[in-house]
Amino acid sequence: MNDLSGTPKTPTRYTTERPICIAVMAMGGQGGGVLADWIVELAESEGWHAQSTSVPGVAQRTGATIYYVEMLPPKAGRAPILSLMPAQGEVDVVLAAELMEAGRSMLRGLVTPDRTTLIASTHRLYSTAEKEKPGDATADPAVVIDAAGVAAKSTIAFDMEALANKNNSHISACLFGTLAASGTLPFRRESFEAIIKAGGRGVEPSLKAFSAAYDAARQTPGPAAARPVLQRPGKHFAPLPASAGRPDLDKLLARIREFPAPLHPMLFAGVKHLVDFQDPAYAGEYLDRARALHRLDVDNGGAGKSFAFTAAAAKYIATAMAYDDVIRVADLKTRASRYERVLRENSVGDGQIVYTTEYMHPRLEEVAGTMPAPLGRFLEAFPALFGWAFRKGRRVRSGTIHWFLMLYGLAMLKPIRRTTLRHKREMAHLEKWLAVATAQVAKNYDVAVEALNARRLVKGYSDTHARGESKFDRVIGAVPLLAARADGADWMRRLRDAALLDEKGIALDGALKTIATL
Repeated sequence: MNDLSGTPKTPTRYTTERPICIAVMAMGGQGGGVLADWIVELAESEGWHAQSTSVPGVAQRTGATIYYVEMLPPKAGRAPILSLMPAQGEVDVVLAAELMEAGRSMLRGLVTPDRTTLIASTHRLYSTAEKEKPGDATADPAVVIDAAGVAAKSTIAFDMEALANKNNSHISACLFGTLAASGTLPFRRESFEAIIKAGGRGVEPSLKAFSAAYDAARQTPGPAAARPVLQRPGKHFAPLPASAGRPDLDKLLARIREFPAPLHPMLFAGVKHLVDFQDPAYAGEYLDRARALHRLDVDNGGAGKSFAFTAAAAKYIATAMAYDDVIRVADLKTRASRYERVLRENSVGDGQIVYTTEYMHPRLEEVAGTMPAPLGRFLEAFPALFGWAFRKGRRVRSGTIHWFLMLYGLAMLKPIRRTTLRHKREMAHLEKWLAVATAQVAKNYDVAVEALNARRLVKGYSDTHARGESKFDRVIGAVPLLAARADGADWMRRLRDAALLDEKGIALDGALKTIATL
């Protein structure tokens, strides 16, 4: 074949050498971009060609991003043309900064058994889909570990977040150290460390985290090593102490001891919560209610059912009495323990200054609920007059004197809480709920217990609380329909589970329609 000038044309030859392809799966704040830059700098320091791209997926997992790197050794002085996107079946290494990101990489086909080394941290950062459900929508992490054993050529998985925190560094350094230990790149450990040193910032903690992860990766045999950290923590109750060191609190402990021993842990947890929420007198009111319900429980054969009615009451009455109002939120945000937790979780070093910014959007209902009942009703009666002030949210810098004192002043309103409109309404709702449950104890003990357990639906603050309370009222409204049925308690559980399936209550509507046909 000749060109237009008649000169013989040399056939184009394409190289069959393929690049090393690396995908980094990370969320905002985990240093995925830094890790991708380190990998590129590493390759270039060894004379290789490398490029990185990123594909953000904000709507998928609150800032989840895929960083993609391709690298090739030099070839006759010519720069290669590298791909901008990872392709299914072509990725050599996947680095996942969180366990479910590893799962996402497998779902996308980036992990294959003939090619891919999967490097993943086994800690969990819950996704939006997991957190938005009213119930427990936590994905089962064991499924990801099991899938990795099949989908990947080899897997290195352990808790890198814990190592990063232990060394006051970021998980990106641990992932880089594990990549070095994996042997998937033809570079020496010293070359990896040189890249971290060249960064000039946070070098010492990054090198410590790198080294710790490198050693851990060499000792980790595979996916099975991740299993111990995947177990969900169980619930632990503090034992009832002999004394609290204060006469008013010791009286509460003495009252708890009047109940059967199996009920002590839950009652003690409720008392502690309510003393913290309000005061010892308020916790005494809680024990008054529990005592009255326990007598009813005893009279209706509760001993044969391990006092399930009293146990449910002990748990959910405490929850109902310690509702989240403006006073409670302000109290929690101004506590020294909260600030200490912020410092700890962000690995703040000595001498570093930290400011916290809160996003707050109180509705007119929350503000009116904090007022004495007559004044609160007056505010709600004229929403057009006062509602304009609460249309937009505010960013409150609680680390400044002005806003901290504002929040601290709201927290100091605790002594007048019992006079507020919100408290009046919460107590009225609680009494109505208990009336429904106690009315069924003699008729259908198990349905009465499930009526108490339905209180699980009410949680959160503002709109979340309103939605939960609406679902709760609809479930409780079905009690008269189910009390006469032998399987009434099973249906109550189904209603509660249906209410927890989705935010809008679509599944609950379907379950209620089914009950109407029984």
